[in-house]
Parts: sequence; structure tokens; C-alpha cells
Amino acid sequence: MNWKNIEGLDGVESPGLLVDSDKIQQNIDRMIEIVGGAEHVDRLFPHVKTHKMPEVTRMQVDAGITKFKAATLSEAQMAAGAGASEVLIAHQLVGPKLDRLATLIEDFPNTKFAVLTDDPQAADAINEKCGDADSPLDVYIDIDCGMHRTGIPLGARSDALRAHIDSLSGLNFAGLHVYDGHLHDPDLQQRTDKVKEILGKVALHEKEHPSPRIIVGGSPTFGIWAAETDWHLSPGTTLLWDFGYGDAHPDLPMTIAAALISRVISKPGEGKICIDLGHKSIAAEMPLEKRFQFPDLPDAQPIGQSEEHLVLQTANAASLHVGDIVIAIPRHICPTVALHSHATVVSGGRVTGERWQVTARDR
Repeated sequence: MNWKNIEGLDGVESPGLLVDSDKIQQNIDRMIEIVGGAEHVDRLFPHVKTHKMPEVTRMQVDAGITKFKAATLSEAQMAAGAGASEVLIAHQLVGPKLDRLATLIEDFPNTKFAVLTDDPQAADAINEKCGDADSPLDVYIDIDCGMHRTGIPLGARSDALRAHIDSLSGLNFAGLHVYDGHLHDPDLQQRTDKVKEILGKVALHEKEHPSPRIIVGGSPTFGIWAAETDWHLSPGTTLLWDFGYGDAHPDLPMTIAAALISRVISKPGEGKICIDLGHKSIAAEMPLEKRFQFPDLPDAQPIGQSEEHLVLQTANAASLHVGDIVIAIPRHICPTVALHSHATVVSGGRVTGERWQVTARDR
């Protein structure tokens, strides 16, 4: 799809986030196909951190996906309000966040909340603030399978933590959380081999210590886990997709469903344009030259970016005028969405007039 040819873009302010609801639906359908079709849809446990929008969550609920992962309490609240039957907060909660979780549990009695832990003291605090002997809170042990960000290795430490959780009357050991966010190999066979290595370790551990549930994988690997196991799967970026994953993992049949609208606001010199796409509008954790693609300006090279400006060098500068629309595709959609208060909805090649609020961008 040529985003620039969408009917009604002239009335959309820039910089702004665009989402194509048709393409989001296609991505949901493909996620379901990857796990084996509608009869296996309950295996999906997708993350909401990418989109942070209740409308996208409701689209998944309508497709039979009712279990979700969240990184923040605001994301968990958004998912619960959109009809989630289960929400796993995949972030070890500490401090005042535990009081907020207790409030969420009270406010959304139809949603089953769960948390992660990798530490006995953290489990004690969770039990003290949120535990309930009559209705124990589900707790998953966070397993470090190679990312070395959070979690503990399988073995003596995880077994001891499980025993500790079992000793706390207000908590229920719900299973293992095995996130392989370090696996980004472009080569599918290499990615598959690394998944199988993790799978083998988990499967060996499960023979002696079976878990009620295992939640595995991220967007680059969930198709592999889907084929190799019957465990639960937690992709996230698959809902909106971006060119970072798209270029690196062409084996995944997802479609880019989000873009950014910007406009030329100045022409500071020969062969140069300045557009209103500063680093407050697009994720800036990557080096400057890797943050964006411009479908209609494939030769564009960034010269500099500040809070509200991006200067580009392009052979097409002479044909562009101040006020012209420039469409950008972000490399990393998840933090990009969090920079926008709302998304303008596109469907059938036109702007629909709907605005979807990014309600969970506020922690």
C-alpha cells in the first residue's frame, strides 16, 4: 500500500501516527494461522506493549484471543478494560506498584491478573500486598534463557523459588515465563536451532518438575515455538509490525500496519528538506540513520534530528514543496507508539475519521 495516496491525509496533522485497521486484522489472522487456526487460539498470549490501544485489544478479543501480557500497570488496566480474561504483568512489580495492582484486582473482578517473580523477597512483598488465601494470585517464575536482563536460570534457584511460592498462602505458582528476546538471528535455521536449544533445557526440566503452564517466545520466534511445542506464545510487535523486524525476519508473514505522517516545513539548502519528525515523534534509541525509512524518498539520508525537526538530504528535494506530506516507517514501532497520544485510523485506503487513543502510554 502507498500510504501517501490514502484519501483524506491532507486533513491529518503532523507529525502523527497512522494505523491501518485492515492490516491489523490481517496480522491477527496470521497470528492465529501460525498457532494452528481458531481451535488453537487459546495458545496466544500476545503482548500489548506495542500498540497500547484498547481498540486493538478488542479486535483480538473478537478473534478469540483473550489472554494478554503487559509491561506496565496502565497496559494491564487497558487490557482488562478491553475484555481480557487474563493479564500477565511481565515485569516484576516492586514498591508502590503493588498497591496499584491490588486496586486493579479489585476494580476488574472478571480479569485474572498474574505477575512475574525471580526473587524470594519480591515474592514475599507480592504476597503481603496482593496475596489472598481464598483467591491466590497467579505467579510465574521468570526464567533467564539467555537474555540476561531479568529472571533466573532453570535449576536449583528456580526450584527453590517455586517451593517458596508454594509456601505462601496468598500466591499460586502458575508456571514458567521463558522470554527469548535476545534471539534476532535473520537466518531462520540459526534462530530455530537456538530456540530448540532453549526448548531442550526447559523440556528436560519439565520431566522432573512439570509446570501448570509455560509462556514462551517473542515476535521473531513465536512461529518456531508454535511448531515445536504446545506451550503458550507471546508475540507483540506482530500486531503493527515494523521494518526492523520485517527486514530481519522475512519468514514471518506480517504486514506493516502503522506509519508516521510528517510534512516538509523548510528547505534549508540545495538538496535538503526539513520535516517535522523530531525524536519526540519516532523512537530514537537507534543510530540516526537506522530510525526510519521513507517509501517515497528511498535515497533520503538524515543529516540531523532534534526534538521537532529532521533534516534530510535527497535528490528529490527540488520536487518537494513546503507543506508536502512525507510518510515514514519506523524501525521500532513499540516505543514510537508511546510518543503519540492517539492514532489516526485508516481503512480501505482512506482516513476513516476515527482516532484511537493510546491510553496505556501513561505509566
